[in-house]
Amino acid sequence: MNADKLREVLEQLASGGLTVESAFDKMSKALRGSKIEDIGFARVDLHRGVRCGFPEVVFCEGKTPEQVRKIARVLYDKCGRVLATRADDAARAELAKEFDGGEIEENAIARAVLVGGAHERETVGEIAVVSAGTGDIPVAEEAAFTARAMGSPVKTLYDVGVAGIHRLLDARDEIQQANVVIVVAGMEGALASVVGGLVDRPVIGVPTSIGYGASFGGVAALLSMLNSCAAGVSVVNIDNGFGAGHVAALINNEPRRGSEPQGGQA
Repeated sequence: MNADKLREVLEQLASGGLTVESAFDKMSKALRGSKIEDIGFARVDLHRGVRCGFPEVVFCEGKTPEQVRKIARVLYDKCGRVLATRADDAARAELAKEFDGGEIEENAIARAVLVGGAHERETVGEIAVVSAGTGDIPVAEEAAFTARAMGSPVKTLYDVGVAGIHRLLDARDEIQQANVVIVVAGMEGALASVVGGLVDRPVIGVPTSIGYGASFGGVAALLSMLNSCAAGVSVVNIDNGFGAGHVAALINNEPRRGSEPQGGQA
C-alpha cells in the first residue's frame, strides 16, 4: 500500500465510507505484505512511500538501461509512481519504451523522468529555484523537476548571479513570495548568502561543479555556502539538485501533516 492508498483508506474511514474493522483489515493486509522486492541485482524498497511520503527514487547513474527499466517497472506496479534521476539518453529511451502510452514526463536538461504523474499534495505556497548562471541550469532543473514530482508548485529564476547583482534585485519581489528558495550556484557560490540576506524563508544552497580550476569541481562553492554568514541557509552536496528539491518539497508540503484538528471539536 502506497501513501496515496493509505490516505484514501483513512479518508473513507473518516467520512463513514468504511467501518473501523474494514479499514483495519485493508491496512493490515497491506502492511503484512512484502516491504522489499528482491530482483537479483537490487532490493527494491516498496515501503518508502508509506514511511517517507514518496516512493523510492531511481538513481540511474551507474546502472544499465535494463536495470533502470526493471527497477522502475517494479516500483510503478507496486507504488503507482516512479521518479528516475541522472537518467542519460539511453536510460530515458528505455523508460519511454517501457511505459509507452502511459503517463510519462521527461526532462532532458534535468536528466529526469517521472512516470505516473506528480504527487497530489496540499502545500503552503510555491518553491523558487534560483540559479546564478546559465551553466547551473541542469542542476536547477533537477531540483525543480523533483519538487514538482513531489507535488509542489515551482517557479524558476535563472541567470541572476551576483556578477550582475541588479538582475537579482529585479527579481527580489518574486523570490520573497516563495515559501522555500533553492539557490543553485557554482564558481564561488556567493548567491546563496546574498539571497539568504534578502528573504525570511528557508534557503537551500546547491553548490555546482561549474567554474574554473580553483573552484575545485564545486568544493569552493560548497565551502562558501557552508560558511555563509546569512541565517537560514542550509546546504546540500555538490550538484545535488534532487536532494534540494526533495527537502524543499517536504518543507512546502508540511501543513498536510498538521492540518487536521488535534483533539477537541473540529
